[in-house]
Amino acid sequence: MTDARWYYNELIQSGVDYTSVEEVQRYDIRMGKLRDIQGEIDIIVEALRPSPESTILEIGSGTGEFAIALSKLCRKLYAIDVSPIMIDYAREKAKFNNVNNIEFYNAGFLTFDYTGEKFDHVYSQLALHHLPDFWKQIALKKIYSLLKSGGKFFFMDVVYPSDIGDYETFFQDIIKELEESVGSEYTKEYYEHISKEFSTLDWIMEKLLISAGFTISHSSLENKIMATYVCTK
Repeated sequence: MTDARWYYNELIQSGVDYTSVEEVQRYDIRMGKLRDIQGEIDIIVEALRPSPESTILEIGSGTGEFAIALSKLCRKLYAIDVSPIMIDYAREKAKFNNVNNIEFYNAGFLTFDYTGEKFDHVYSQLALHHLPDFWKQIALKKIYSLLKSGGKFFFMDVVYPSDIGDYETFFQDIIKELEESVGSEYTKEYYEHISKEFSTLDWIMEKLLISAGFTISHSSLENKIMATYVCTK
């Protein structure tokens, strides 16, 4: 059993704290406007290629959009999130959509206590940045241990390029682009992200993945800061 006295408490959320149903509902609506949800689902499906017999773990399930979509392509999906309100919201959304092959858990990378069969696939989006780099490594090693041999891990998150000379100008340019494209509300969240959360540099992220045991089969950086990795055990 883990000694909780030294373990990082990932259940205390950094950045925006989604502890009310109203905030979660606003998040759900906002993400639908800001992101191409179906496009992102298509990218995950193309990367993982799940079969009707696959078991899948989603870490950071949010309001359940991705879990519901992927669950239709596999035998069983486990969806976990550190916010109990998010999990309740996602569970109700799954019921509304008559989806019954998802198990929801209030847990995160470090606290998911699972001893069942290993997974064919794991995916996670916009969640790992909540952990400092040391704990990212612990989380990635745990994901590696949860996968079957040959299993795939799809990972997308904010990652900063390391070839930037002036980060102050870099971030100001990104913030200006955000204000022009999506307005001040989301820009305020990004200020929170930069100042209080733990997005890391590209070379560190790649080293962490490799050190955990993964082979990186694909990596890309879109919109200056959004990195995608497809990894194999």
